[in-house]
Amino acid sequence: MTQRGEEDKPVSKKPGKKKFVELHGPVFWPSVILILALIIGTLVAGDAAEEMFSNVQANVTDWATWLFVAGVNIFIAFSLYFAFSRFGTIRLGGDEAKPEFSNMAWFAMLFSAGMGIGLMFFSVAEPMWHLLYPPHAEAGTIDAARDAMGVTFLHWGLHAWAVYAIVGLALAFFSFNRKLPLSFRSVFYPILGDRINGWMGDLIDILAVLATLFGLATSLGLGAQQAGAGIEYVFGMENTTTLQVYVIIFVTLVAVGSVILGVHKGVKVLSEFNIRLAGIFLLFILIAGPTLFILSTFVQNTGHYLQNFASWAFWTESYAEDGDFMSTWTIFYWAWWISWSPYVGMFIARISKGRTVKEFVLGVLIVPTMVTFLWMSGFGGTALHFELEGIASIADAVEADQTTSFFLLLNELPFALITSFLAIILVLSFFVTSSDSGSLVIDGLTSGGKLNAPVKQRVFWASTEGAVAAVLLIGGGLGALQAAAISTGLPFVIVLLVMCYSLQRGLNREYKDSQQRLKTEEKDSYREIVAKTLKNKENK
Repeated sequence: MTQRGEEDKPVSKKPGKKKFVELHGPVFWPSVILILALIIGTLVAGDAAEEMFSNVQANVTDWATWLFVAGVNIFIAFSLYFAFSRFGTIRLGGDEAKPEFSNMAWFAMLFSAGMGIGLMFFSVAEPMWHLLYPPHAEAGTIDAARDAMGVTFLHWGLHAWAVYAIVGLALAFFSFNRKLPLSFRSVFYPILGDRINGWMGDLIDILAVLATLFGLATSLGLGAQQAGAGIEYVFGMENTTTLQVYVIIFVTLVAVGSVILGVHKGVKVLSEFNIRLAGIFLLFILIAGPTLFILSTFVQNTGHYLQNFASWAFWTESYAEDGDFMSTWTIFYWAWWISWSPYVGMFIARISKGRTVKEFVLGVLIVPTMVTFLWMSGFGGTALHFELEGIASIADAVEADQTTSFFLLLNELPFALITSFLAIILVLSFFVTSSDSGSLVIDGLTSGGKLNAPVKQRVFWASTEGAVAAVLLIGGGLGALQAAAISTGLPFVIVLLVMCYSLQRGLNREYKDSQQRLKTEEKDSYREIVAKTLKNKENK
């Protein structure tokens, strides 16, 4: 089992010098060919691409709604089982491993990599949309407002982070404890054995690369659209697709610089900057917005979410005639989180060595979820308050253009120009962090699980991520981004379900091994005590 782990060591042409590239060809080349085929096909198809993406999204959601809904609930169950079972005391990296990052730095990187851009894009847009088109209440009513926040919590809460927790835990465990490469194929060792080194492992990693790339492209595309809306508001430039592509090019260049600096000087520094600036925004909305309303609704929204958790979590719109809520919102989110999970999961795994299984799961599930709920209550709750009290009309503007929602809200608060400019900076910073982290993950997958492959390869993938996001925007905008996330999320939900079983087997083996080591140590200790006792008697 450790033979493949030897490949993790840098390979050199000469002592002290790394190769120009360190690729795992059976994963790298098929991934590049498939990505190029999508880029070229989208550009050649032109206007027909948008219709094609729309059809793909409709067909996948029609056939697989039940699978996505069942899958994300299974992931929550497994993550809690791993945390509170006998496996919870297992330490990632072994009994003597210590965390590489402080708790604050760890949470900052979790939050930045997991949902940064999405929170900026949807924190106002989604509650406003659900107020207009509620799935469980009458539009425009108090019930619709309450359910709007509850459903938003459903989409951004425990389900999303459970997907990340399961994937991150599996990757960290098999890499740090079982000494396998930090690659997606490694988590299937208990099932496939040494066959992970053959075509089966290659296929798993190719699927992970495609899911990661298109899930990430979805996030980058949303970030470009929102940054464009902010630039239009602050600087008066029209928010066209061309402007959004320029934004992607600019951010990709900055991401390349961050890649060159590395994890500690690049991603870590940016993540901490993101969390500080996001914290300032959250504090601003708590002070400048309806403070008591925000705090009260945060508590009530959380309770409403927990009260309706089971019915909403398992709702599939089966009895609705011509219902499209699931395909537009819930299934898009479940597929997005799943398709993004190799990226976020691998990044979380890389920064989580030294933490116990229980600490890891609860940290990933609870802390980011509660911060997300407070963020949504702050910005989404303020928008709902303004709408219901007649202070400002935000819902109609959101219906016309979701990308402007965050800036529309800031416009109703003090220092609108300053906060809007800072919001653009935060979106772009989240954008860079996602691109940088994503290139690190994809490079690991296409280099056979190496942690320190040549920087040039990560530069290549950072550039490719930007290119795919730009092409999807040109070829169909938000619809193309959603279709890409959903279509790659479908096969991957099956992969993750199998992975849960494989992880259970791996943890069970680790637990038995640790118990055997403990018994051996106890026997050795007992023998030492007996030997010392006998020796003392002889001396007397």
